[in-house]
Amino acid sequence: MTQDELKKMVGDLAATYVKDGMVVGLGTGSTVKFMVDALGRRVAKEGLKIVGVPTSDRTAAQGRKLGIPIKAVDEVDQIDLTIDGADQIDADFQGIKGGGAAHLFEKIVAINSKRNMWIVDESKMAPKLGSFPLPLEVIPYGSQQLFKRLAAKGLHPVFREQAGQRVLTDSKNYVIDLHLGQIDDAFRLAQYLNQQVGIVEHGLFLNVVNTVIVGYADGPKVLQAPERPNYRDLKA
Repeated sequence: MTQDELKKMVGDLAATYVKDGMVVGLGTGSTVKFMVDALGRRVAKEGLKIVGVPTSDRTAAQGRKLGIPIKAVDEVDQIDLTIDGADQIDADFQGIKGGGAAHLFEKIVAINSKRNMWIVDESKMAPKLGSFPLPLEVIPYGSQQLFKRLAAKGLHPVFREQAGQRVLTDSKNYVIDLHLGQIDDAFRLAQYLNQQVGIVEHGLFLNVVNTVIVGYADGPKVLQAPERPNYRDLKA
């Protein structure tokens, strides 16, 4: 089974968790694209009535094209369920997101959701976080000074570039990826990054997810994360 087939299988299953009348957070990424396609089919064939809250401009455009009503996060009272991808998930259901440079919007939608579901293929599962670079969204002004502080801290920062140009987020910020290899204490690292002026948001998603659907060659598996204080409580 190809990776795209795994992603489609997981995306199709995730779409079945969406019920009529829900406000649904629509994530960003290749696996989520299959899920949004599946929701579009349900809207067209079943008359499913939902509102989508996208985490990126490209997801918003996809949803509108498929006939899914789209609203911004500030235009809804609540989000019932957000379905998103993840770049890495550890054995304790903590995650790294931001490989698509959308982690700021993704985290805003996630923390305003009653429930969060991540959909991934098996390659995204790891004993510990860190082998996938940790993305930071940073303000361009002063970003070189911030870069030097991160380097001095031993966090191995690299400005993300594409075709020789620095990648810009939907908010026109830069992305710095931290090449850490392994993160032994994600909560301590998150606290440090939260305190750094110039970092808008980091890609550590801690105590956020409730359900993970993982695509394996023998079929998808649904995993439930333990109930624990949510991200909003951690930030207080």
